[in-house]
Amino acid sequence: MISALTRFFFLICLAFIVALIVLYNWGAQWAIFSAIALLSIPLVYSYINLARLEKSIQSDSLESMSLPSGFWEEVLFRLQRLVKALKQKMRTVEQQHNRFIEAFQASPNGILMLDENDQIEWCNAISERFFGLNFKRDVMQRINFLIRRPEFIQYINKRNFDEPLLLERMGPSSSLSLMLQLFPFGNQRHLLLVQNVTDLQKADAMRRDFVANVSHEMRTPITVLMGFLETVQTLDLEKGQRDQYFDMMMSQAQRMKSLVEDLLTLANLEANSLPAASKVINPEMLMALIRNDAEALSQGRHSFSFEVLNQCSILGDEREILSAFSNLVSNAIRYTPDIGSINVKWDINAEGFGEFSVTDTGPGIASEHLSRLTERFYRVDRSRSRDTGGTGLGLAIVKHIASRHQAQLIIESTPGKGSTFILRFPKERIAP
Repeated sequence: MISALTRFFFLICLAFIVALIVLYNWGAQWAIFSAIALLSIPLVYSYINLARLEKSIQSDSLESMSLPSGFWEEVLFRLQRLVKALKQKMRTVEQQHNRFIEAFQASPNGILMLDENDQIEWCNAISERFFGLNFKRDVMQRINFLIRRPEFIQYINKRNFDEPLLLERMGPSSSLSLMLQLFPFGNQRHLLLVQNVTDLQKADAMRRDFVANVSHEMRTPITVLMGFLETVQTLDLEKGQRDQYFDMMMSQAQRMKSLVEDLLTLANLEANSLPAASKVINPEMLMALIRNDAEALSQGRHSFSFEVLNQCSILGDEREILSAFSNLVSNAIRYTPDIGSINVKWDINAEGFGEFSVTDTGPGIASEHLSRLTERFYRVDRSRSRDTGGTGLGLAIVKHIASRHQAQLIIESTPGKGSTFILRFPKERIAP
């Protein structure tokens, strides 16, 4: 401020001195003209700098504007520094804003920001997919106009957001279960968080079904055992009849034992998601073991063919591989009528994959059952499986063993002609 006043008084004094000199030499008229001309020079210079400043501001190039000399140099230098600092702050804020938006977009949960009138201020892409929204189209629309489920509208209107809300049959194909909850923030605004709990709901349903199925499977043999025991305790039976009852009781006890063993096997497989070991397994040795078990289970009712068409070994866990192969063969025996034939084969296909296949001449399986065969306790023919000692867990065990060996279970079946079950192993699991 002092510097500006000093320059101003210096200019006035200079104009006064020039006016006196001109007055003394050329008269009063020229003295006034020369004083005004001298005072006009800084005004013209200031106008030129103001015009340059306006042009730089309009083109947003103030920070790169060349600085004039004199008092304007200091003013424009300070202005340039201020503009640069403000732009840097704006860039920093914008980068932080973009990072927050990217983080919200990367979230697996739906996020919607609502204003005090429950209008959508912002939402991420996954919430658009959950509710069929389009942010550009639906911004500042009331959320209850777009999500018209009665339970959601009631949840919004009650204004009690302590508990979440579960919405079923949501999403593009009405197949999602969504858990959502509103959280207040800011000035009467709300954050709507949406979580896809479809898998959790399915897992919970599977758990309930599993407990119910185990209870049902165990109840039958226990009821039979208790009935036979009461009969043996209360009636004076002949030795032959008593032995017959004991045989039936042993059969039911063996069924429960098989069920418990399969449940333990399945639990161990589900608990261990790591790839199986890579020990060399001789297919001929496996075939010999499977053949003995198959002939014992069949008791001469079926004709068998066991073939090892390639000597390449399998790399895996011998106990698990034997269990998977045995389950496929035992399933074929249980569902193939007497005098039927079963062909068991190990080979390497044209692509170099190892294939263990079991082909039977049983009744076949309708196409609507194929996708569910590996579910626990799922049976196409429940009575026949129980009569032959099946637990309903065999194919579920095979599926988990296949997964641990990066193998694929393929089921081909034609009703009335039989079925083929193929375990296809990748090249990494085949040893020359």
